[in-house]
Order: sequence, then structure tokens, then C-alpha cells
Amino acid sequence: MQVVKWGVDLAMGIVFLFSVVTGFFKFTLLTRTLGIGIMPSARVSEIHDWAGITLGFLVLLHLFLNRTWILSMTRKVYAGMREMK
Repeated sequence: MQVVKWGVDLAMGIVFLFSVVTGFFKFTLLTRTLGIGIMPSARVSEIHDWAGITLGFLVLLHLFLNRTWILSMTRKVYAGMREMK
């Protein structure tokens, strides 16, 4: 299970980088100022959109795989807050 979680996290990191890089290329003022334009803007936009959708799916999968830890920590934090009252 740890290898699966590691794989999901690695994929999230890679897709996040795609999203960031294509986001910079979509920022036309930046690309015009620096004079960079590797791909047509329609292709960059398509990659960016698919990266965003993929990242959203991977985040949901990450939350599902870590639900036990998330619920456990939520209970601990909530119990600590109740003790502080």
C-alpha cells in the first residue's frame, strides 16, 4: 500500500509541475515579454486543462488512500479542542 501511495504522490507532483509550467506559458504577457513560445497556445491550454483534471483526480485518490489517517487526526484535533474549553 505504501508503494501505491508513493506512486500517487509522485504522479501528483509531476502533473502539478505540468500545470505550473503550462500556466506560465498561458500567461501571454510573460511569454511575450520573455520572447518564449515553445508550442501553440491552443496546445499549451489543452495540456494545462488536462493536467488540472488529472491533478484533481489524483488529489481525490490521495485523500481516499489516506482517509484513515485524516479521520484519526481530525478526531485527535477535535478532542484536543474540546479539552481546551
